[in-house]
Parts: sequence; C-alpha cells; structure tokens
Amino acid sequence: MRFAIFGNIYQPRKSNAIQKLICMLEERHAELLIDNEFYRFLTQQLQIDVHPSELITDNDFTADIVISMGGDGTFLKAASRVGDKQLPIVGINMGRLGFLADVSPDEIETMINDIYDGRYELEHRAVLQVDFYDGNSGKPIQCKGYPYALNDVAILKHDSSSMISIHTEIGRNYLTTYQSDGIIVATPTGSTAYSLSVGGPILEPTSGTIGITPVAAHSLNVRPVVLRDDCEISLQVSSRSHNYLVAIDGRSASYSEDVRLKIQKAPFQTIVLKRQNQTFFQTLRHKMMWGADNRD
Repeated sequence: MRFAIFGNIYQPRKSNAIQKLICMLEERHAELLIDNEFYRFLTQQLQIDVHPSELITDNDFTADIVISMGGDGTFLKAASRVGDKQLPIVGINMGRLGFLADVSPDEIETMINDIYDGRYELEHRAVLQVDFYDGNSGKPIQCKGYPYALNDVAILKHDSSSMISIHTEIGRNYLTTYQSDGIIVATPTGSTAYSLSVGGPILEPTSGTIGITPVAAHSLNVRPVVLRDDCEISLQVSSRSHNYLVAIDGRSASYSEDVRLKIQKAPFQTIVLKRQNQTFFQTLRHKMMWGADNRD
C-alpha cells in the first residue's frame, strides 16, 4: 500500500509515536510518501532514520491512504493538499482537542492493522467553495490562495477596525445585514471548530447542512442559522476601513469591500477514514467531556 504522510513540525515530544508509525509501515513493506517539510523535520530535528519512496513537494501525488500526524489544523492542511483527489485521510491526534484527528498515539498499531484488514469506514464530508467577484462589474476575481474549506469560511473585520456590515442573501432571497465583527459559514465538520466557540450549533457531519454564525453581533436578536447545503450564500461587506479579512480554514487574506463573495458546496468531498464502530457522538461526548464530573 502507498501511504502519504503529512505532519506537524512543531511537536518534537511526539517522536515516539512517529517512530512507531514509520516502523510499522516499513515492516509491512509499505510505500511511504512523506511531505518534504515533514521529512526534514523527522530527519534533521528528530534524527529519525526513514527512507521514503518519494518526497511530496507539491500537490501532484497519488496514494491509497493519507495520514495526518498532528491536530485538526494539520488535518485541514493535509486535506487542502489532497484537494479533489478523493483519497481517504486518517488523523492521528498529536495535540489536544481533535475531532478530525481522532486516533490517539496509543491506537496507532490497532489503526494500521485495521487498515490492512479492511476494518474501517469512509465518511464523505462536504467542502465549501468560495468565489470572489468584482462588486461593480460582476467579473470573477482570483482567490488569494486555496478557495476550498473543509471546516469554515470566516468573514472578519481587521483587528484595528470597527465592526463590519455583511449584506447576506440566500439564493435570491435577502436574509439580513449582519452588524458584527464578522460571520462564520461552517460545514457540519467545521461546526465543532471556530463556529462552536462563538455559540454556533453542533451539526452531525453527514447532515447535509451549512451553519451561519455571527461573531460578536451588535444586536442580541441575531442568532445562528442552519441551511441546506445546496443553498448559495452571497455576501457583500461594508467597512469603515474599506477592507476585510476572509479566512478559509484559517488561511486569511485581506480583500477590498468592493469584492463580494459567493459561498456554496464544492463539487467534491473530503473522505475521512474512521475506525469501525467509532461514531461522531462518541467522539463528541469524549471531547466535550459530557457526563464527566470533575468535582472533588
């Protein structure tokens, strides 16, 4: 089997888990494709002896399974490198709270055995596509980076500016004009990320929905909205500073208020590899510590 491996380069204390994974795959004579930056981290900083079949220097690669070693942020980066290749991604959680990276280091051996024995399930997760247009001419504008989000698209004010106004339409229907620090448009996968931290709803990952959650809304009447994921969301931003930020899975860039956005479901999905009998609700209870009583 061919495994493409991406990893967090800021977690040297997790070297034992990384070494364990590589040894297990090499014992099975797997082909290892390792991200070039991660390979330098492994060999130069961790002094791990690894012999990949090839190094991944761009997004032109093929594999049977993609492994992300890090937290959810590392998983999102791996997903952006996979793009529309439809390769299953499994996340080994080397950080703290992880909904996408939900395999713990002590489960690595079980995970690899399960993969080789075919004991796993594949979940297809919706991705958001962001298109940019000139507000005057209506002509398309090039996105400053990768225009797809597995988690969310956040439209935010610049740090030094006052709140922004976000004229929002769903299809051809006017919804509202948000007066706030911004809004977050989240997939069900991203509903437990930034959106959750500002009071957004938790959405089941395969529910076929999109959530819109305001960030520090000026009015207490403004509440999160859940839509079908076949809706098209159009946004026009006004700001005293005449610009605003767009963060696509955390990759942020500044745009002029003359640029309007269209957000819709992408024509492809991200495939997440899950162990059998592992459900979203089990992960949710564990990560959110529901039912735990830490009182003395």
